[in-house]
Amino acid sequence: MRKRLATAAGAVLALAAAILAAPSPAQADTRTASGFHVADGRLLDANGKEFVLRGVNHAHAWYPTRTAQALKDIKALGANSVRVVLTTGDRWTRNDTADVSAVVAQCKQNRLVCVLEAHDTTGYGEQDGAVTLTRAVDYWISVKDAVQGQEKYVVLNIGNEPYGNSGYAAWTSDTESALARMRAAGFHHTLMVDAPNWGQDWSFTMRDHAAEVFAADPERNTVFSIHMYGVFNSADKVKSYLDRFTSQHLPVVVGEFGDMHSDGDPNEDAIMSTAQQLGVGYLGWSWSGNGGGVEYLDMATGFDASRLTAWGQRIFSGTDGIRQTAKEASVFTDTGSGSGSASCAVGYRLSDWGNWFNADVTVRNTGTTAVKGWQLAFAFPGRQKLGSVWNAKAVQQGSEVRVSNESWTETIPAGGTVSFGFNGSSTTGTNGVPAAFSLNGAICVKS
Repeated sequence: MRKRLATAAGAVLALAAAILAAPSPAQADTRTASGFHVADGRLLDANGKEFVLRGVNHAHAWYPTRTAQALKDIKALGANSVRVVLTTGDRWTRNDTADVSAVVAQCKQNRLVCVLEAHDTTGYGEQDGAVTLTRAVDYWISVKDAVQGQEKYVVLNIGNEPYGNSGYAAWTSDTESALARMRAAGFHHTLMVDAPNWGQDWSFTMRDHAAEVFAADPERNTVFSIHMYGVFNSADKVKSYLDRFTSQHLPVVVGEFGDMHSDGDPNEDAIMSTAQQLGVGYLGWSWSGNGGGVEYLDMATGFDASRLTAWGQRIFSGTDGIRQTAKEASVFTDTGSGSGSASCAVGYRLSDWGNWFNADVTVRNTGTTAVKGWQLAFAFPGRQKLGSVWNAKAVQQGSEVRVSNESWTETIPAGGTVSFGFNGSSTTGTNGVPAAFSLNGAICVKS
């Protein structure tokens, strides 16, 4: 990650006529009711309950093998959401459909709302190699299968910081075009759009055109994301910016912020307190793995949750911090997840011989309709490595395992089961049962 800032410019005049003419943000498209949706400037979950993001960013794109444990630790520290860095493959190694699907499953297993962002747009127009929002939309279309049907749990952040400090006047039209293409492609998720100027909007381009952009979304289901670093070094600047959105009933979140930065000293206390006062979400940058001179933005030293930095302690345990203010999304709380009311149950019988093991797995469909075509996702609790598999197909990435059906195990009848097995090895000589399972994205009961 790299943040840059030019000399601040004067505020652009607000487009008052466009704001007055725009449809009310309360007029959300009814097609979004099955997932997250915006109403009267607030983000509501699929149950119609207000949801305020309280979480952190995790750099999955560069540290994919760290994700399983990172999400567990982030959840254990009280977060209700996580913003996950993905890459289109234009600047870094692409996160493909299977990988994105695994990330979503892991978020759900940890009862975290998943904000997925495409990072390759960062600083377009100023940063070498950065790509357009058009290219970001191409990426989302290419991995659509990983997020289709996950509208209850996933927010799509189209492109990270899509302009630097050059050419940012095109942000409005480019963002409107991106929203239109996403909807035309069949995405009914809440869509999040980042500000230009490396996310900090010192030109007020996003602020002054937000109503126009919101109205351009056919489903009126867009959330605006401001990144607060050195530009936001005083309580007045923080409050003034966020007030402009909330007073117009436009949905806004602080998608990134830190407690210090090379471009100036952000006022993290004001960011967190103002967000709490206004009911605005925030996602701090970032869990661990920062480099290039901004290592001080790590919340956990070396991805170790027992070694929180001062920044990590502040955001999780300080005043207006995550532990104090986060509330779990009702889509997890109200579904009875883990209490026996899920639509699947998984039995995992482990035969452990130290450096190697066998596992016999039974998946029961506890719902009322047959499941045709399935994928079971889970994470090994240690350093186990998958070996041979029978009655199913499986792939492993880090500790993550995704098992899918063979042609003869494709259908799980209502009330029926399918079974498969596999063997594997362990470098530590210890094995265990995975903590959680999800079937086609639905969290299963362990039986």
